[in-house]
Amino acid sequence: MTIDDILAPADVVHGLRASGKTALLEDLAQRAARSLDLDAGTILGALVRREGLGSTGVGDGVALPHARLETMRKPFGLLARLREPLDFDAVDEQPVDLVFLLLLPIGEGGGHLNALACVARKLRDPETATGLRGARDAAGLYASVSARSPSNV
Repeated sequence: MTIDDILAPADVVHGLRASGKTALLEDLAQRAARSLDLDAGTILGALVRREGLGSTGVGDGVALPHARLETMRKPFGLLARLREPLDFDAVDEQPVDLVFLLLLPIGEGGGHLNALACVARKLRDPETATGLRGARDAAGLYASVSARSPSNV
């Protein structure tokens, strides 16, 4: 599994503003709902339940909020670079500026872990993180995480 299997260029947001963790999750849930034609409240509820188990702020300025939904048939991703870093209760207690929302099917078994591991590896890679933080727009963000060349975006 690659990022290209999970993330579409249209689901990348550059310079997202959020006043806090809850507002960020609400915004991401609304964006995902529009892309997937699902109910934003259902997505938000699943994300909040997952965050209740422990923060998905994995460190180094990266958060990977994720949840499983019955309505999902395949993994879906949404990548955002925040305009201003915010507190996400990350494991290293550092603010977050790179966020990858991941929605997964229920009962996928190992596929869930593969998708999450794929995203975590990619965003925690120092070269990728530097590229994401230096990107000037959504196309640049996508190019930094995608296996596709920028001319194919």
